Amino acid sequence: MKTNTLLLVGGDLCARTATALDPQAWACIGLRRRAMGASPGARIRWLQADLGAPDTLAPALAAFSTITHILYAPAPDARTPEAYARAYPLGLRALLGALPDPGRVQRCVLVDSSAVWGPDTAGSLVDEDTPPAPADFRGAAMLEAETLLHARLPGRGTALRLSGLYGPGRLRLPEGLRAGKITAPDGTGHWANRIHIDDAARACAHLLGLADPLPCYIGTDDRPMPTAALYDALARMAGGPPPARTSRPPSGKRLSNARLRASGWTPAWPDMLDGYEACLVSSLP
Repeated sequence: MKTNTLLLVGGDLCARTATALDPQAWACIGLRRRAMGASPGARIRWLQADLGAPDTLAPALAAFSTITHILYAPAPDARTPEAYARAYPLGLRALLGALPDPGRVQRCVLVDSSAVWGPDTAGSLVDEDTPPAPADFRGAAMLEAETLLHARLPGRGTALRLSGLYGPGRLRLPEGLRAGKITAPDGTGHWANRIHIDDAARACAHLLGLADPLPCYIGTDDRPMPTAALYDALARMAGGPPPARTSRPPSGKRLSNARLRASGWTPAWPDMLDGYEACLVSSLP
């Protein structure tokens, strides 16, 4: 007998999270902007609604008063302040306001990113106790959504701040390096952090079922790398030329996954180089 009803807001990451959950314990419904027919064996019942059109949310959810959990992982439709505001604080506010019975919600996992911190030129290890300092509108919108989450669902919300996602269908970086179209940053102060999308999905599933989670977690693998070293390694793997170096302002920071690991999550791909290599091998014709 299914004991939880999970509302999924997002695309690929949400679908992979549903696959990671016990189908006997979880019923999954999801929101999409466009209609989607059911596929054989599908884990998710998709509903048509748009965060950017709040009046579509309540009618879509009206028949689902049993929602107990939410995975909120929106994809902004443009890299603009307006799009990020729609996806994060405005979209989350509209969704929570459209729930038929918000009091039934036991857990809401908000997926955002490490963009809540700007670049760290000192190379120190950034963890959840490091004060957020967004460098642009993306991180600012995500922080606003986190504040809203904790205000509207006190004690029931947690944020998962992901580093860069890679995995099947997410190989633009090595493909660009293979084609010689991407340069590597020169000098110090450039860090890369990654997490395989399946490890990110397992982290979402883990936090949905975790008793008394903390307000936020960093989702990343065990090995932050200097960006140029990552690009060099991926170029070799992909069979491309060594990337040229260009001078750029410092970017990135070294992220720690210690809190998420301590909660019981373990990545299947703790080293991004191993994960990328497996993805590249599986993508060969």
